[in-house]
This record gives sequence, structure tokens and C-alpha cells, in this order.
Amino acid sequence: MSSIPSTDAEWETLISRVRDRVPNRCLSQPTIPLQVPRMIDHTLLKRPIEPEQIDVLCQEARDQEFASVCVWLDYVSQAAANLRDAPRTVVACVVGFPEGTHDTADKVHEAKEAISQGASELDMVINWPKLKNGGYTSVFEDIMAVRKAAPSPTIIKAILEANQLDRDELIAATTICCLAGVDYVKTSTGFNGPGANVNQVTIMRLTAKACDNHDISVKASGGIRTAVDCLRMIKAGATRIGTSAGVQIMKDLDEGELLEQGASHAVS
Repeated sequence: MSSIPSTDAEWETLISRVRDRVPNRCLSQPTIPLQVPRMIDHTLLKRPIEPEQIDVLCQEARDQEFASVCVWLDYVSQAAANLRDAPRTVVACVVGFPEGTHDTADKVHEAKEAISQGASELDMVINWPKLKNGGYTSVFEDIMAVRKAAPSPTIIKAILEANQLDRDELIAATTICCLAGVDYVKTSTGFNGPGANVNQVTIMRLTAKACDNHDISVKASGGIRTAVDCLRMIKAGATRIGTSAGVQIMKDLDEGELLEQGASHAVS
């Protein structure tokens, strides 16, 4: 899989090969790590948003040592200022959110602006309607444009809006993202449908493993509000969790001692 397809037909051939290698069920499950806070992207995206809410979001993330805060472009500079002396928690910014159908030039502009204002991670929505219509080349080029505008070490998480895709489309989207060089594939925006589920995370993880030399990570996001929800996603293979309920999840984990006393029970 070293060469990049140049036509939709070539993409379909490659995606078909990957699809044949994705098992219909998971034969093994990842181990749940103890550092759950380091997997949480503490999120505030539902508008309207008051500036004071961003301050609270950042303070909570600092206190818990979450991986990131995830905000709109409007609030990146404020969040970055809040977290300037908290190196373990970074700023993530949404791009092309939540529709994914923005012009590529607009996504590139958002990405560059976010980085200039202090973001080190970008959660971009792919153009999933085009993917559903077989426009694989266009989808790939859209993602690649943002990847080139925000090269490593900036982390790119490509939001697939998985609840709008069937299994074959989810495999196609994950395959395209793998070849576009993103760092994560992410389930959903939380603004379009029910959000993440275990089956989506499993398919995305298995597809990423089926893409030779392009193994990327999975972020589960959308509707994850409890410790049990969180652990289910981690058990399925997610290594990042996007949630606005991170503080409550950590409280539930501490009080329930799920990690020490049978997390496998809680997430079965």
C-alpha cells in the first residue's frame, strides 16, 4: 500500500483489498490502561459559550491532567493562554466542524489559524457526504491539504461521522485517512446522530491494522458520559476519548474503583 491511488476506481480497488482483510469480529481486545486521564480530550463545543466557561474547562483539564481541551477556533488563544504553564495538557481545535463539507481552502485556513494561535492538535471533519458518493480522491485530497498545512508534530484527528456510514463506508474512510497520514481516526462530532459505539471503534481499529505500515489510533467521541461508556470504548481499542463529561468520568472511576476491581465486568 505504498502508492497512493489517483482515481476513484483505483481507490475502490485498494479499499476492497483492505476490506477483505478486516475480520468480521474482533479476536482480541486491548488491555485497559491505568492512565485514563491522559486519554481524555476535555471538550466544550456546544454553543453559546461564555469566555468564563473556557477558563473553567482549562482549569479542570489542568487539575485532572487531561490530554487536551478541545474548542472552537474562537477560543484557541484563550485556552492556550490558560494552559501555557501546563505542558501535559494541550489545545485541540475543531476544523470543518461539524458538517465536514466546507471548502478545502476554508479548512486549510482554519488549521493554519488554529496553529498560529496555539493549537497543537486538530480535529477535522472529513467530507463524509462525498465519501458516501464514492468521491474517494476528493476526500483524500481534502484531508491531505490539512495534513500539509499542519505537518507533524501537529496531531491530526480525522472525524469520520461514523454513525452516517455503513461498515464498508467506514472501512473506506479509515483506509483513506491512513494513507493521508493522519494520527487518529475519530468516530463522530456528537452533532449528527447518536455518537460513538463499540462496533464503530472496533471496525476502525481493525481497518487501521489492515492498512500495511499505516497503523493509526482511534478516538471515540460523541455521547460518552459515564465511566462505563469510557471503558467500553477503551476496551474496543480507542486510545483517546472525546467528552464534555471528563470530570464526572474520573469521579466515577475513583469512587467505583472500576479500574482496580474488574473493569472487564463493567465493560462486558
